[in-house]
Amino acid sequence: MNYHTIQLATDGGVATITLNRPEKRNAVSFQLVDELLSALGEIERSSAQVVIITGAGKAFCAGMDLDELKSLLGKSQEENVRDSSRMARLFRTLYEFPTPTIAAVNGAAIAGGTGLATMCDFTLAVPEAKFGYTEVRIGFVPAIVSCFLVWQVGHKIARDLLLTGRLFDAAEAHAYGLVNEVVPTDRLLARARELAAQILESSPSSLRITKKLINGFLSAQLDTQITAAINENASIRTTAGFREGVSSFLEKRKPVWKGE
Repeated sequence: MNYHTIQLATDGGVATITLNRPEKRNAVSFQLVDELLSALGEIERSSAQVVIITGAGKAFCAGMDLDELKSLLGKSQEENVRDSSRMARLFRTLYEFPTPTIAAVNGAAIAGGTGLATMCDFTLAVPEAKFGYTEVRIGFVPAIVSCFLVWQVGHKIARDLLLTGRLFDAAEAHAYGLVNEVVPTDRLLARARELAAQILESSPSSLRITKKLINGFLSAQLDTQITAAINENASIRTTAGFREGVSSFLEKRKPVWKGE
């Protein structure tokens, strides 16, 4: 398949997906989501045993594309449900992918970018990487990612990160267990390949079964939680608070929350 927003390469059992919108800081677009899902499907049907995901340029993924964020203001409830379902499908596909996944976070990973980075089995990050679930700051809800984050870091830390919407660095992410290793910038991809090589030494069938067992611990809960999250995600987009949050963000001004 010809991809426009990502690059896909396979070498020696390792598939590497590079988010390839450096001029947009690899921002999430609907096309990017669709192409990531297609690439993951292609990898699953291939002989690759490990997946590395990284970003082109100075950012890993700086959240949602501004043009597409603006387009959300005029969408219906049904369209919002469809868009939210697509993002939920990407996160869950990545979280439950049958072969091990490694995120090589080369820079900012904000909002949906933090989600992509932390859905992987292993997350490596450069010291200057920034993370943040910034949705509440623009009248949005980090609904889908919260389904996973609470299990990853516990309720208290999840409340801090989700309710403040603050940015945090790679060292703090490492302290929470969201990042496995903080790696020097010039060693990031080399370290990702070293880790991939270590994984390749194990039995492919054993790795798949082990991942299936791990995923099974949460599968039933995620079914219920993600359904509710999709509805909440879609509903908030029709509110005055969301319109004000997005408008203020695009206009680079402080939001004025009225009548909420």
